Amino acid sequence: MFFLKSGGNMNPMLNIAIRAARKAGNVIAKGYERRDEIQTITKSENDFVTNIDKASEAAIIEVIKASYPEHTIITEESGALQGKDNDTQWVIDPLDGTTNFVYGLPHFSVSIAIRVKGRTEVGVVYDPIRNELFTAVRGEGAKLNDIRLRVDNKRELTGTILATGFPFKKKALMPTQFAMMSSLSAESADFRRTGSAALDLCYVAAKRVDGYFEMGIKAWDIAAGDLIVREAGGLVCDFNGNHNYLTDGHIVAASPRIVKEILNKIQPCLSDTLRS
Repeated sequence: MFFLKSGGNMNPMLNIAIRAARKAGNVIAKGYERRDEIQTITKSENDFVTNIDKASEAAIIEVIKASYPEHTIITEESGALQGKDNDTQWVIDPLDGTTNFVYGLPHFSVSIAIRVKGRTEVGVVYDPIRNELFTAVRGEGAKLNDIRLRVDNKRELTGTILATGFPFKKKALMPTQFAMMSSLSAESADFRRTGSAALDLCYVAAKRVDGYFEMGIKAWDIAAGDLIVREAGGLVCDFNGNHNYLTDGHIVAASPRIVKEILNKIQPCLSDTLRS
């Protein structure tokens, strides 16, 4: 049932994920236009949630439940909504880039990944301000709207632009972050810190940046973008070159050659806890 195709139609779960992302995007775009009505709650130091995050999440859940009432939904704000079918999990960040949103910086996204038996099958990231829809289905490639994506196959770190995020929720990691950037800056041309991990990954897939690395990130921030990078021909791994990034929260994404170069530069900067 899952890979049902007819005449090149998209698979049904991708269709529902796109519908959910666009509906949530409309909620976010309207909220952005009326920023004086945004209500912000501080979850912890430097970590915000707004009424718009919650409204976006509610819109996504409503769309999923209408078509797949038994699927499990894992969201940033509500945690796990256990369904009868725990093999199929929707991993959602209803507003990735909340701080940008609160400050009126127009760079944020909706991220929806569908995982079946522990493997990501569908990834959707939607930027409602630019109306850019990034999608991927495992084994079928990645797209931006209707344009197929391929990572830039650069072969060396020299001159690269690398996206990153600062581990502001885990201040103890900041010295490691700066050490990694210092090591990478010997060859890379510049860094970008945009405030949306989901879009950073999509920008790797779309050749807007050459690579991305971050510490202390959550699965719902990266699960969809991870598949989009891999389906665009990129490599995604943790700081040890393994595949534990969804659980340990440390991630590198780029073309295979650039990933190797990034790892060579950052691994000497890691503490023993990050290396294990």
